[in-house]
Amino acid sequence: MTGTARTVWTPPADWSAAYDNRAAVGQAEVEAFVADITKEAAAFRDQMSAAGRAMLDQAYGDRPRQRFDLFLPDMEPRALAVFIHGGYWRSFDKSSWSHLAAGPLARGAIVALPSYTLCPEARIRDITTEITQFLGKIADRYPLPLHLAGHSAGGHLATRSAYAGGLLNRPAKIVSISGVHDLRPLLKTSMNLDLHLDNDEACAESPALHHPPDDVDVTCWVGADELPAFRWQNHLLAEAWGLLGAKAEAVEAAGKHHFSVVEDLADPGSELTQTLLP
Repeated sequence: MTGTARTVWTPPADWSAAYDNRAAVGQAEVEAFVADITKEAAAFRDQMSAAGRAMLDQAYGDRPRQRFDLFLPDMEPRALAVFIHGGYWRSFDKSSWSHLAAGPLARGAIVALPSYTLCPEARIRDITTEITQFLGKIADRYPLPLHLAGHSAGGHLATRSAYAGGLLNRPAKIVSISGVHDLRPLLKTSMNLDLHLDNDEACAESPALHHPPDDVDVTCWVGADELPAFRWQNHLLAEAWGLLGAKAEAVEAAGKHHFSVVEDLADPGSELTQTLLP
């Protein structure tokens, strides 16, 4: 047995805890974070509206949450950037994250932030369809290079939409921030009471289980202080797509947890923003 290496993989003792970001970060810290970003986002919308550079609450479909906000740069646009919010497909909307548009805007992008119908009213496959519908419409309106970012469930939707049918304007760049790329572990969590995933849907909606689209350029970005499950999800997609020919990389941001990891998008000089819009 000399020189033999063995690795033993064991599943989490508690699958729900393995994906419980609020418990991992601390409920009080998460509540303070949500309160802060809500204020920052509202102030940013007010500022952009006063400057005549905001087009808010526009429809891309008939359902109540099929709405998006759009922000215009103060220069000739060179790209279209889209940010898809997270919340485990069950919470949040576009209005909590408006301020994250500041970084891409300063780098010359038109920035769009969509909402979508939440679970359990919709299934994840329905949300995929909504986001694909939105991306098709916004890309038709602004035929610029498409740079696509999403956080957590939004990271899933960003990478999932890359190979969804009907999206003709393929993203020039995708940045999945703390994305969930294999949905099968969620079958074992309590959140599946809302998600209603079965094995077939979990497999169909998991980007890591599908061949990457041609010429995709994806960065999987996660906080180094995140739960092991999210760090695994991050490396999983980069490895799976990279080994199948995609341009793919995995990044772990030092000192960042699941919620703070996305904040650097508001900074045009941050490594995260420059990754999305070189």
